[in-house]
Amino acid sequence: MSEQCSPLPSGRVALISGASRGIGRAIAKRLADQGWRISAGMRNVDGSWLTAPHLTCPYDAADPASEEAWVAETMRVFGRIDAVILSAGIMIPGSILETDDTDLDRMFQINVRSPTRLVRAAWDALAAGGRGRVVLLSSMSGKRVKSARSSTYAITKFATSGLAAAIRRTGWNNGIRSIVVCPSFVATDMTRDTAGWTAQDMTQPADIAVMVATTLALPNTASVSELCFTCQDEDMA
Repeated sequence: MSEQCSPLPSGRVALISGASRGIGRAIAKRLADQGWRISAGMRNVDGSWLTAPHLTCPYDAADPASEEAWVAETMRVFGRIDAVILSAGIMIPGSILETDDTDLDRMFQINVRSPTRLVRAAWDALAAGGRGRVVLLSSMSGKRVKSARSSTYAITKFATSGLAAAIRRTGWNNGIRSIVVCPSFVATDMTRDTAGWTAQDMTQPADIAVMVATTLALPNTASVSELCFTCQDEDMA
């Protein structure tokens, strides 16, 4: 039976950071509704909306030991990892003249370094199934610098897009595919106070979740490397 016609395995497992709210939560809900098992990494697991058969694990992107522990617990409980979805991220506004090394290092730690370690920790599990998927939440700021105040954030998001490409190159022969998701304004807590915008004017997290879930179901021969979403008239490249 060709890969295009073969059924996806039941009980697929998705490791998701940032699943407590926003885009990450919307993706987790969509995948759970489709029968995926969710392993969510959170700084505070108390009061999580996820219940059995799903899993919540302590995860702090600022702690270099956190990724290995989360992956190990996921493998202990589920025995497999089919997708890693990297939704956790931070933005500290400031131009290259305003942002000090501490803030820049923190953004790189959360947005780039921890995702790299997490993918590395899950690599063998992703390769084992032959259809491993990695989804990285970036931004339209990973494609262009919209303003000086978003410029250092954009540096880290350009790096996120580079990480997605590196994962795809490294894992291609093992069936690992990566997808970088680049939204503009999305109706989340991060954009709640954006001047001149209402939640209704922005892209909805649930709409992004639909497209991400669709790409996860595609065969290795139909790899989607980038998903861009915008709620405004702007260049997409």
